[in-house]
Amino acid sequence: MSLPGFSKIKMDIFLVLSFIIPFAIYMATLAPSVTFFDSGEFLTASASLGSAHSPGYPLFLMYAKLFTWLPLGNIAFRINVATAVSSSLACMVVYVLTLFLLKKEELLDDAQFNRITVKCAGLAAAISFGVTPRLWLQSNHDKPYPLLAFISAIIFYLLLQWQEKYREGEEQPSYIYVCTFLAGLAMAVHQTIVLLLPAWFLMIVLTDWRMIKRIKELVLATAFALLGFAVHLYLPLRALSNPLLNWGDTKTVEQFLWHFLRKGYPSEPPVRGAELLWAQIKAFSIAHEFTWLGAALTLLGLTYLWKRNKTILIAYIVAILVFLLVIVGYFNTPMEVIFLTEEFFTPLYLLTAVMIGIGLFDLLGYAIRTTSLPKRLGNPIYCVVGLMFFCLPSALCAVNYFENDQHNNYIAFDYASNSLRSLPQNAIMFTWGDSGAFPLWYLQGIERMREDVDLPHTPHLVFNWYLDSLPRIFKNSNLRKFDIASLGPESALRIAVAENLGIRPVYIDFSTRYSMEFRDFLPTQRGIVYRIRRSNEPSGIPDISIYDNYIDRGILEKQSFLDLDTGKAILIYANSYLEAGDFLAGINRQQEAVMFLVKSEKISPEMSASVNQVRMRYNLGR
Repeated sequence: MSLPGFSKIKMDIFLVLSFIIPFAIYMATLAPSVTFFDSGEFLTASASLGSAHSPGYPLFLMYAKLFTWLPLGNIAFRINVATAVSSSLACMVVYVLTLFLLKKEELLDDAQFNRITVKCAGLAAAISFGVTPRLWLQSNHDKPYPLLAFISAIIFYLLLQWQEKYREGEEQPSYIYVCTFLAGLAMAVHQTIVLLLPAWFLMIVLTDWRMIKRIKELVLATAFALLGFAVHLYLPLRALSNPLLNWGDTKTVEQFLWHFLRKGYPSEPPVRGAELLWAQIKAFSIAHEFTWLGAALTLLGLTYLWKRNKTILIAYIVAILVFLLVIVGYFNTPMEVIFLTEEFFTPLYLLTAVMIGIGLFDLLGYAIRTTSLPKRLGNPIYCVVGLMFFCLPSALCAVNYFENDQHNNYIAFDYASNSLRSLPQNAIMFTWGDSGAFPLWYLQGIERMREDVDLPHTPHLVFNWYLDSLPRIFKNSNLRKFDIASLGPESALRIAVAENLGIRPVYIDFSTRYSMEFRDFLPTQRGIVYRIRRSNEPSGIPDISIYDNYIDRGILEKQSFLDLDTGKAILIYANSYLEAGDFLAGINRQQEAVMFLVKSEKISPEMSASVNQVRMRYNLGR
């Protein structure tokens, strides 16, 4: 028994290459361990079969878990491979979609030439999509969006198969049932799948509007969608087992809805001006992903479809409009996190790659119609066709390779391990910010590093489910006596510090140090973290020997991959050396002070002005 729509797909070398080439590129540039942003959290949730941040991502976590059993590398590397595989599968479906839309087209009375040019167009489209900066960035470490793009592309392919069957006089509602099942299933990867529903609905209605009048088929389609959506039962079932990472603790219906509906996120949008609106719209940019040549080829492909299959063209345009109306219009994303919404458009870029493949084929058709070709087509003609088709993906790969090469990116791993090395036995360290906390969670929970330490995340102190997950600190905490959601994380942190100071060593990370004011407590630097002491307690001499235990791969070298939080981590190191140098100069340890100031400037030339101020203040040389 075969899945509807896939029985006619035959394995060929071009199909294999549409997977192998992107996968080889991703493996060559794959991050070797944990990275910043959501990486550490997804890694921890996947490896422990827990729950990630709202809305939980259960299907992605189960998919990634399979790769933790690979016999190579660490757990982070294995899960990164999972994303490389899902991205490569998405590229392969680009090839399949392009072939399907071009399968009846002929350029010459030469069956072999027609067949090869169609396959080259599909392969060029697949590779072009694979080396776009957005997909490539997601493919080097753990991300759910490539898996979502793959499932959405499968749905588009099945709808095209259904459309073709209908036009040939065959009623095949089973295609629709599989599509609705996959759509329900994809909700467990990322909820932005719902933004494609209007496009899919139009494809069905514009092909056979009577579908909406068939009650039996509508009921069955809804039932299959609910069956796919039922994978969300993973969340409450796993919550009952209290996994290592149990975001939202979805044991009850109330907590499940809180988690699924993303109630834990701020709901007040910013005031939107023209600058913010334009920045939000620019988050979707075909020209940025595929260059202006790719944008021109997209228009050419859309023109081609207008003459042959208007349904696909309309669905594509509607999908873009719905994404922009919801993401830009409704979400109204703040300026500082717009870059996160860029990932939501991945399924649209996949469809754009298909349009580019069609555009390349149409461009070749125009060249053939205006050129006199010999009756016998030899290898030179095929070489010219190959050059024409693969110049765009080759150029994209060359331009984007350096920026997306993460094979030596240990900065997040080293930042987290150095933070843990800075802590004494049985310490508590409060963190602030996902990128500062998540790599620590991975190292402690999965790599089993420094399990004696507790790592509460300050923004989560306002949630009772989070306090329940750290009973050693918060079992009898006074935080449970207050309306902590109204108090806010800063007040919650002050209460938690006051309760534990004097009982256990209390530390904070850099982000916490500079995210709030401490009135009754003072932070004292210890490497890249800070010890909390009472205001009447002497600070003592800084322990600069802690730096001897640090591993700082990539800190002094120019990074090919430098996202916002990687750059922030480098600045944290530089600031740490600057602060230590300033303190040492203040207690007349000038030689050591100069050494630290030089290191700060080497790590980040941006610190030169601050370094020079310290030198002038204490009359230090270089």
